[in-house]
Amino acid sequence: MPSRADVNAKIERVLRAHQGRLIAALSTRFCDIGLAEDVLQDAVTAALIHWPKKGIPHNPQGWLYQTAKRKAVDRYRRRATRHAKAGDLTHHTVLTNMSNESDEQSEHSVPDERLGLIFACCHPAVPAPAHTALTLRTVCGLSTAQIAAAYLVPKNTMAQRIVRAKNKIKQAGIPFTIPAPDVWPQRFQSVLSVIYLIFNAGYSNLAPDKQAADLCAQAIHLGRVLAKLLPGDTEAGGLLALMLLSQARRPARLANPEIHISLEDQDRTLWDKASIIEGQNLLLKTLAKGKPGSTQIQAAISAVHCQAATFQDTDWPEIAALYERLYAYEPTPVILLNASIALSFAQSPAAGLASLEALAQSKTMTNYQLYHAARADMLRRNGQYEQAKTAYEQAHALSQSPQEKTFLQNRIKNLPS
Repeated sequence: MPSRADVNAKIERVLRAHQGRLIAALSTRFCDIGLAEDVLQDAVTAALIHWPKKGIPHNPQGWLYQTAKRKAVDRYRRRATRHAKAGDLTHHTVLTNMSNESDEQSEHSVPDERLGLIFACCHPAVPAPAHTALTLRTVCGLSTAQIAAAYLVPKNTMAQRIVRAKNKIKQAGIPFTIPAPDVWPQRFQSVLSVIYLIFNAGYSNLAPDKQAADLCAQAIHLGRVLAKLLPGDTEAGGLLALMLLSQARRPARLANPEIHISLEDQDRTLWDKASIIEGQNLLLKTLAKGKPGSTQIQAAISAVHCQAATFQDTDWPEIAALYERLYAYEPTPVILLNASIALSFAQSPAAGLASLEALAQSKTMTNYQLYHAARADMLRRNGQYEQAKTAYEQAHALSQSPQEKTFLQNRIKNLPS
């Protein structure tokens, strides 16, 4: 029989890989995200009791799904017994449907309802700031504390935001399904943004963390489902291409777990060539449809980076031109920052610094670590070493990543005196 430590480790691995799928399937089945989370936790508690005695099942995620469903049905039965009123017809319907579903089917399969859950989270009735937070909590299994840290808000504030969003979905009776195409325009852009934010939540983690890798894999899987669902939509195809091309560079970014490895210093032989080829081919097919959009332009920028054998071979004028086009679609400070970085390589560091002046008074940029890091790099390359040191120190103070902090410390240390 497995030890308790073995069982704990197995449950942790199963939840890391399958929690989002389990929550999505249970939420869809019972139309209640809160209930889904509760009964899954009940199933985990049951596993901690039974698996050390009876052994870890062959299909642990299927076992958890079946057990969680039974726990949910038990709750409905107790409610139906206590309350003989019209509302109990819902409980009766659930119980009837459950009795018609075979245990064998649920034992060996967990339906993949994650995309339907994301569409529910992105319903117009749910406040926009909660779309991504609720998705990261339910689909990706991130803790409330992790999400709060990413959004730079107190944990209690984020917890309340997530609870209100769950209650809104339940009270409004929002279905956990992919809606009919005629209502997609209301939610499609939010769904695209949420999937990309899931990807970035994993990709921006500079530690070789299994959860980060799982987030990237989940986002790419959802991108594939969405692209297959909408073969004619260029932005869905562009998003998938963008994620594939970005993910291809991830092994080189994480080659040294102690330090952030910049694009300039990456060993390009570590890039995943198969993902690059798939992403480039998908992007070409998408662009051929003649309906450009922001995700396609971002994918094109990644493709230009991936085509360069060395950092020095990068076609920076092309990247700068693409960022200009992207800014027309998304006139945000972050896009302007990236456009300025491209300009600093395409023309000169001085040109990049001049472009950054437009952001100098932005409160958002003042507290944005990458703004100070980019400005420091331009100042360094422009020979303004004292100002570069100050900017690097500002970036270092704002960084939350140990790897990034080490990288910035090395930059400061290597500045000419």
